[in-house]
Formats: sequence, C-alpha cells, structure tokens
Amino acid sequence: MISHFDDFYCFAVVVEHGGFSAAERATDIPKSKLSRRILNLEQYLGVRLIHRNSRQFSVTDMGMKIYEQAKIMLNAAQAAQDIVHKLSETPRGTVKISTPTSIAQNELAKILPNFLKQYPEIQIQLLVSNRRYDVINEGIDIALRVRSQLDNDTGLIVRRFAKIQQHLCASQAYLNQFGTPRHPDELAQHRLLSMMEHVIRHDLELNSNHGESFKIKIEPHVLGLDFVMLNQLAKEDCGIVLLPDSISADAIQSGELVYVLPEWHAPHGIFHMVYPSRQGILPAVKVFIDYLVEQLTETDHII
Repeated sequence: MISHFDDFYCFAVVVEHGGFSAAERATDIPKSKLSRRILNLEQYLGVRLIHRNSRQFSVTDMGMKIYEQAKIMLNAAQAAQDIVHKLSETPRGTVKISTPTSIAQNELAKILPNFLKQYPEIQIQLLVSNRRYDVINEGIDIALRVRSQLDNDTGLIVRRFAKIQQHLCASQAYLNQFGTPRHPDELAQHRLLSMMEHVIRHDLELNSNHGESFKIKIEPHVLGLDFVMLNQLAKEDCGIVLLPDSISADAIQSGELVYVLPEWHAPHGIFHMVYPSRQGILPAVKVFIDYLVEQLTETDHII
C-alpha cells in the first residue's frame, strides 16, 4: 500500500480537477505520468477507476469510492506535514532530557527558569536518574552526563562543558571539635562521608596542585550517592566530605562549609551532553542545546 501512495495521489488530483489536462496545469505533473500512475493503481487494485477516450473523462462508481478514501489518506498526510511545518516555524513541543540527580538539582534548577520564560511553548521532560540512558533506543533528545571520559557512542554528537573537580569540605564547627587535617594521611582518623554507597571500605585518591598523588584506605561513617544529603550532613557537623565544586560552592561562599586540605582535589569527571545527529533536529531541541552551550560552557573556571 505504501509503495502505491503516489499512485493514489495522482488519481485523487486527476479526479479533483476533472481531467488529466487540468491536473497537469494545477500540479505541473505531466499528463503522461499521471496516466501511467493511475494505470499502475488500476492494475494493483484490479478494477477500472477512470473511463478514458479522446472526448470525455469520467470516473467509475468504484473509482469514486476509491477517490473518497484517497482523499482521507491525502488529508492525513497533509496534516502530518502541517505539524512538521508548524514545529519548524516556532520552537514548541516537548524536549526529553536525561540528567544525573546532582546536575538537575544544581545546574538545571538555576538555568531552566529563564529558558522557560523565553520559550513558553516548549515543555521540558526531565528523566532525573544516575543511570545511563540509551539515547537512541529510549527516545532521549539530550542526555547530560558526567564521566571520567567523554562518551563516544556511534551516531551521537558530543558537546563538552567542563571538567568538574572535587574538594574536601567540612563545617568549621566539626574542625574545631576534631581538628583540621594537615595532610591526607590524617583523614583516616576523621569522620568521613562518602558517595561510594556499595563499598564500605575503599580507597580515597587525591591529587595536589603540585602534581602529587596520594591514596588512602578509608571506612566512612556515612555512605550514599546523594550529593545534596552529603552536603547537608557536612553542614550539620557530621564529618568531612568530598564534593563536586558545583555542589559545595554555595555553602563555601556562605561560610557553612570550608575547604579541608584545599591544595588537594580529586577528579570527578567531564560534564558533557550527547544527542542524536543534527540532521532533522526539531527547533525546540536545537534552541535548548544552544541554551545549554551558552549557560554551561565554562572557559575561565571549573564549575
């Protein structure tokens, strides 16, 4: 049926315009092609649709019934085309985005309000989870990710934002009570909070600003992959925590947290987004991609 769609179209325009010559003038499709298409359709359906002779043009009873159904097909196709044209004119519709929890709670929570004001006809569907979504098979328009290495998925466009670092933080009250570490090897004597939820005893690796590397075995008091929770626990004097700078920034600025061993840090990952090929991308998705690049690409500092 799909392979004969053009045949149905040619048949419908010939009937609609009352003959081959009129249809040719209206559509610029040669009469010979229109005739050939209709003959193909008649052979496919096994019925006569049009009576042809040199003097008159008439549609058979069966032809009129087929014409009514062909009009429905053409109207549906036109409606689908109108939808695409409408979406292409003004950014509108739904943009489906997968994002890690911390990115949603921090970066997106800060930049989304302004975007929604600029594009009131765009809906944002956020899939907030730390699991990795399959962009193609799960119909994701844009996936925000933080990885130690950039994704190299076949068929996906990758756009890097920044490399996120982590620093140790604690409240001043905690440090007043338990002391301030002067070297990473003193951390084992402190109450530590960790995002490594599946391994109770694990290694903590830190790098200094001078290129040194230090690894220590720790057994944290609290484990859980929730940066907001760990951030809050640290502010409540529960211990020392390694947090991405983007998570701890507000608490550091307000004085609720202070850096511990500030000359030492740990790599967290490269913040980037992936999305399907640029071909055929809807305007709503394109403007959101452009907005993310504008808002999240950092050149002067690490987020």
